[in-house]
Amino acid sequence: MQLFFHEHTSDDQFTLDSEESKHLIKVLRKTQGDRVKFTNGKGCLFHCVILDSNPKSAKIKIEEREFLPEDDYYIHLAISPTKNSERMEWMVEKLTEIGVHEITFMESKYSERSHLKLERLEKKIIAACKQSLKTRVPKLNPVRPMNELVQDSKFNTYQRFIAYVDKENDRHLFDKVKPDNAYLILIGPEGDFSQQELQLAFGNHFLPCSLGKSRLRSETAGVAAVHTIQLKNNLKEL
Repeated sequence: MQLFFHEHTSDDQFTLDSEESKHLIKVLRKTQGDRVKFTNGKGCLFHCVILDSNPKSAKIKIEEREFLPEDDYYIHLAISPTKNSERMEWMVEKLTEIGVHEITFMESKYSERSHLKLERLEKKIIAACKQSLKTRVPKLNPVRPMNELVQDSKFNTYQRFIAYVDKENDRHLFDKVKPDNAYLILIGPEGDFSQQELQLAFGNHFLPCSLGKSRLRSETAGVAAVHTIQLKNNLKEL
């Protein structure tokens, strides 16, 4: 199965832009009458047929609409961006494939970067959704100060975690996660969180957690955290 993306699917027919048309018709060699599947990134799967295989403006008709239910849980990762933008691009791709629901970039005391090209990251996310056959595009937020994030009352109903490296912080995230919840987990920069930031998080009901014995890069820690929460929620079904 191949999955394609088109955000504006309110009508029964739509036209692809030149880039998507070229990919569909020239690269993948699709032609008039071929069946294809699209998503709008909001949980809908559209069973479609190609009406016009113009490589500059392919026309698509929706024959059937299928709505896929949301997960019973919600994973929100807040992470300090690294200096290397390619590592952040790799991370958002992998998070999307594994199954994150929302990503916030977080500015903390030892953050290495405060500006990101969100548009480029969003394209990476959409490409990862298509590759991994996901019909929901994760929400991507701009950089937000850590102190503002941890004190936001909207997260009062979430299970809240802060991952950091400390020999006394040895209880793994897997052991603390309760299935079927909304989660917010904080991942710091390469220099980790400051003591003041840790105390601020603890004072706002964030639980300390470990991601294992190894010292991980920030982007690796982000992927490990999301995978751990996904694993805990999926194991309950076995």
